[in-house]
Amino acid sequence: MQIDHQRAAMRYQNKVNNAQGHFFEQAIKAACALYASRGRATADKTPEPFRVLEKSRDGIFKGRFTARTQPGTLAGGRSIVFEAKYTTTDRLKWDVLTQEQRDALEHHHQHGAISAVCAGIGNDFFFVPWEVWRDMKERFGRKYVTAADLEPWRVRFNGAVLFLDYAHERSGSNEETAQTEINGSGNTADRL
Repeated sequence: MQIDHQRAAMRYQNKVNNAQGHFFEQAIKAACALYASRGRATADKTPEPFRVLEKSRDGIFKGRFTARTQPGTLAGGRSIVFEAKYTTTDRLKWDVLTQEQRDALEHHHQHGAISAVCAGIGNDFFFVPWEVWRDMKERFGRKYVTAADLEPWRVRFNGAVLFLDYAHERSGSNEETAQTEINGSGNTADRL
């Protein structure tokens, strides 16, 4: 019996990626629980309702999202909606979001919600305002970002991805932090 080393390596990498993705989601859920216990936000990392349409023998399947998830709410009543995306590589591509996810983020953004992408690149975590993600090509000159690109939106990590707590003081100088200037300076995403 001959071993296909390339296929074995791909299977291994897929398992690593899957485990890291689950870790990332659990770290977001931990932050949701922390924020709820402190009365700061009512949010839950809920997977989008999903149905498998076809399964093949090699483990590949076709699926369909069946409904949208509900937004969370910050103290004060403002909605918050975000997609969580993680990669073990050194870059995260713009099109990792489906068209439906982009449309939903834009819809909520247009209606005053905090809309963002909670991104994990390796051991670094970010809460990227939707406007920044949406306009990635214009802002960064390409349709992917690295951890260095997202440094201004790095969030704190203590075993939980604290997506409402930026690691760096927010200056209010960028368009996506205009709301921060209205609400006062700080380094919290709930003031976006």
